[in-house]
Amino acid sequence: MIRKTRLIRLLVLLIVLIGLSSYLSLFLGVTTIRPLEAIREWSSGDLSKETLVLTTLRLPRLVLGLILGANLAVAGALMQAVTRNPLASPQVFGVNAGASLFVILALLLFPALGTANLVYFAFFGAMIGGLLVFSFASVRGMTSLKLALVGMAIHLLLTSLTKGLILFNDRITNVLYWLSGSISDSGWLEVRLIVPWSIIGLILAFSLAKSLAIFQLGQDVAVGLGQNITRIRMLAAVAVVLLAGVTVAVAGAIGFIGLMVPHIVRRLVGEDYRYVLPVSALCGGLLLTSADVLARFIAYPYESPVGIVTALLGAPFFLYLAKRQTKGVA
Repeated sequence: MIRKTRLIRLLVLLIVLIGLSSYLSLFLGVTTIRPLEAIREWSSGDLSKETLVLTTLRLPRLVLGLILGANLAVAGALMQAVTRNPLASPQVFGVNAGASLFVILALLLFPALGTANLVYFAFFGAMIGGLLVFSFASVRGMTSLKLALVGMAIHLLLTSLTKGLILFNDRITNVLYWLSGSISDSGWLEVRLIVPWSIIGLILAFSLAKSLAIFQLGQDVAVGLGQNITRIRMLAAVAVVLLAGVTVAVAGAIGFIGLMVPHIVRRLVGEDYRYVLPVSALCGGLLLTSADVLARFIAYPYESPVGIVTALLGAPFFLYLAKRQTKGVA
């Protein structure tokens, strides 16, 4: 178990890093903003173009990054806990790809549909993607590596279908940037949309923390201690669908945060999910906001989708974990 002093130091460090990342996110970009000048203008009510960029674009973008990063990291931690599979994440298990496919289908079938209603299609698609992976992976016995390979196959299949629909329909070709994972065009409307669903998903996830900690001792031990394994898995699945679905509906398929963050956090705090989940939420927010800042400068003065940055970080990490699995180390 992690010592209290070490946990406090870790939390302080994370808060400082999140503060630094937030500062960079707010004031760096194509338009450079001076903090003191922005505060003075905001106080006086006489807003310049730069300050309007800060309040209407940069600030909601920062809030989205923190919340969506937390959503993805917690969803990944839940999936790794209930499957006891270190390769589990919303992307690897087809959840993100399923949500993306159904969002695109909704845009094709109902062009006038608002973002608030797209969320429900994303939820359904996330559930379908996950069910497909588990159905195929359970044939002739399920292993961690088999689950990951089937998950990647389903992910690639659903992603190919999604891109095919986009390429052959001129009405929605402009969503290719969104599909790569981006929060650059989001504002306060998207923030208001994600907050209720994210709160429900995160509260549900945190309510399972104690049960998940016991679950890590082994299924037989958990049952012996009075845990309802089926109930835990069902509630965790609902939380994953809520957290991953609302993220995809607003920001597209941002990959690998749910894979990387829980691994790093478990190295820092151990296997007790009463600590893993909240620390994962903080680390996920930190990672996504930092990646978003980096995405602004990769092809400066043009912005790249943040999903490209997380993929560049996450793909080698996934290969490393898969290699450990094949060697029987993980």
